[in-house]
Amino acid sequence: MEFDYNSTRKKLILAEYGRNVQNMVAYICTLPTKEERNRHAQVVIDLMGFLNPHLRDVTDFKHKLWDHLHIISDFQIDVDSPYPKPTPGAIHAKPETLNYPQHRIKYKHYGYTIELMINKAKKIEDPDRKKSMVQSMANFMKMAYVTWNKDSVSDEHIIDDLKEMSNNDLVLGDDVNLTKLEFKTPPPGNRTKSNTNNQQNSGGQKNRQQHNNKNQNNGGKKRKRF
Repeated sequence: MEFDYNSTRKKLILAEYGRNVQNMVAYICTLPTKEERNRHAQVVIDLMGFLNPHLRDVTDFKHKLWDHLHIISDFQIDVDSPYPKPTPGAIHAKPETLNYPQHRIKYKHYGYTIELMINKAKKIEDPDRKKSMVQSMANFMKMAYVTWNKDSVSDEHIIDDLKEMSNNDLVLGDDVNLTKLEFKTPPPGNRTKSNTNNQQNSGGQKNRQQHNNKNQNNGGKKRKRF
């Protein structure tokens, strides 16, 4: 006796439609006349839309169903589709390879963007506008430092780093005060748990005290027997 298992059957191309739809599409491909294939294909399209009602929320869902019909048939079905027939290259096209940046960053906690901003600030000719931009960059650098290093930093340290990164082209005076930022140590996370344990311990001690007092009262009421 031979058993028919899914592992021995042909692989489902679009599993969301099931094997019955795939068998119907394979049957349509064997029909001799295009008129018969068109009539049966329209019935299968309606069935596919019924099996996947969420496609109705997709823009031009009928177009998507016809594309799925061609994909299920492995692009072998010959019917008069109201939409252009998709090609295997367009369906299975691989995305282009992304070019990841390979910039060498001297101070990674400041990031590469600050280096671009420094180069941009060097080209500014207006002194007031240049000073305002440099101070804004210094405030950003201070915020980035505190965020990534989890530690407070002095204004002099940020100004020296900015001066070094700009090759002494961007220098802030001693009278400049950057935004005040301080790293605060987060509170302990087990505070709630500790309070709960203390309450439980206090409740247990209270119950034991009440139990001991009750025993003493009962002992005082007992009469001596001769």
